[in-house]
Amino acid sequence: MTAQPVNPADLPGIVTRYLRAHAARDTATAIGAFTPDATVTDDGRTYEGRAAIERWLDRAASEYTYTTELTAAERTDAEHCTVTNRLEGDFPGGVVDLRYRFALRDGLIRRLDIAP
Repeated sequence: MTAQPVNPADLPGIVTRYLRAHAARDTATAIGAFTPDATVTDDGRTYEGRAAIERWLDRAASEYTYTTELTAAERTDAEHCTVTNRLEGDFPGGVVDLRYRFALRDGLIRRLDIAP
């Protein structure tokens, strides 16, 4: 199935909640968006389970200072969507467009893959 562009307001609520919490560096809210057995892959590393994801969120929130701008959103089906965010900050390179690929289960995020 092919992904279709959507208005960000039409993204699943759990995705929007996670994105807002992550941008605000609100780890407690962000971690609540994941299933207990969720996985996140970021920067070539995979984090499995809420405890590992929470450590990743805490590290990501404190490592660099950056702003996030949602630039595109797509949905493949009811359980899969991709959001493109532009990050600008004091990390190497200073600007990057990242795709956040979400897979949902039972109204929560079961997998998140983040890559350029």
